[in-house]
Amino acid sequence: MEGLEQMEEMASMVAEVIKNSHLIRVISHNDADGITSAAIICTALLREGKIFHTTILSRLDQESIERIKPSIADSDVVVFCDMGSGQPEILKNISNDIVVIDHHVPVGESSAKATINPHYAGIDGAIHMSASTSAYMVARAINPKNIDLGGLAIAGAVGDKQLFNDANGKILEEIIENGIISIRKGLKVGDGDIAEVLMNSVEPYLDITGDKNKIENFIEILGVSGDIEKLDEDKTKKLTSAIALKLTKRASPEAIDATIGDIYLLNNEIVKNVYDLVDIANCCGKLDKASLALSVCMGDESALPEALQITKEYKSKLVQIIQNAESLVKEKSAIRYIIADDMEATGIIAGTLIRYVYPDMPLVTLNRVEDVVKVSGRGTRALVNKGLDLAASMREAAVSVGGTGGGHNIASGAAIPPEKEEEFLKILDGITAKQLGGIKS
Repeated sequence: MEGLEQMEEMASMVAEVIKNSHLIRVISHNDADGITSAAIICTALLREGKIFHTTILSRLDQESIERIKPSIADSDVVVFCDMGSGQPEILKNISNDIVVIDHHVPVGESSAKATINPHYAGIDGAIHMSASTSAYMVARAINPKNIDLGGLAIAGAVGDKQLFNDANGKILEEIIENGIISIRKGLKVGDGDIAEVLMNSVEPYLDITGDKNKIENFIEILGVSGDIEKLDEDKTKKLTSAIALKLTKRASPEAIDATIGDIYLLNNEIVKNVYDLVDIANCCGKLDKASLALSVCMGDESALPEALQITKEYKSKLVQIIQNAESLVKEKSAIRYIIADDMEATGIIAGTLIRYVYPDMPLVTLNRVEDVVKVSGRGTRALVNKGLDLAASMREAAVSVGGTGGGHNIASGAAIPPEKEEEFLKILDGITAKQLGGIKS
């Protein structure tokens, strides 16, 4: 596969810079893809005897760089994971050698000494290769023995809702062949008691999610109970068929595909079910406990009980937040949107609602936080196939009102000044309508 050969070449160049350095400053994103990417690189550095310092950020901006710069030694190589490709102007503020391990659409001319990004190899980083699978290729180039970190790579790609029929698929095949991952068929959720799993489920988000009585009635009618991972084949089919039937009523086709099928079991990790590890990374990352998730991903069993408790509590809270957010949804000609104050998990809200409730138009959340409005936009693959490019539209609309934005065609973010919400939405709606050819008259 030509694209992967180019990725191998980029991985070798990045690995060379890292291997020739003694002090490394790792900076990564706070979602599952970013945290697993950091874990892969940090584990590889640890094995090489390198000295490193890691920081996990919610976003890469001038303020965060100014905060971090004092902790960057003159001799450090700065490694950005799951960020950096779309912020060349920010990277220019760092005088050290820079390495970027990313999968977002590159913007402008980068000052990085070495970069690995699937877009440079003709691979769509939004769906076919994540930062974590890119980081895995770098770790493997540092030392072939790092192939055992492949489970973390797949977890990051799963966390970013990626596909496994292209570049990711080739990497997955290699990892399975080497016994790093096993596969179980069924409902693609974490392990545990069925009722509890469904009670706090955001993926999939069902019409019974968060309602104890409805869930008890649902599983009683099906005649299933106990731990989901211990169900026999017949009961597993009953459960998955019933869930699929519920999803067909309102969810996007890709959400149905993403809910039933192969469950990846991570043979080398302390958390075996990939969906449990993704939940830990996402929940801890959102609650400023990214270091805890990073420790779990690096095999620290002492960090696991607290991480699991935080994840359980936060998932329960998320369900309530999403249910409340449903009542706030408004729409324009080509987008749906929510405007809120200090609302948590706006990216998760947008992603969940468009996948499971409102799949026909992009959904954008605007969250007023102190002196900035944080924006999260989400689409579906079907909308992207019709022309949707949130990376371009969010960036253009944000810049038009004095803000910044960017990301993927299917998922993107922005930060805009207060009092600019309506102007931003009007511009974004117009751009989106043009991209999609006007999906509403």
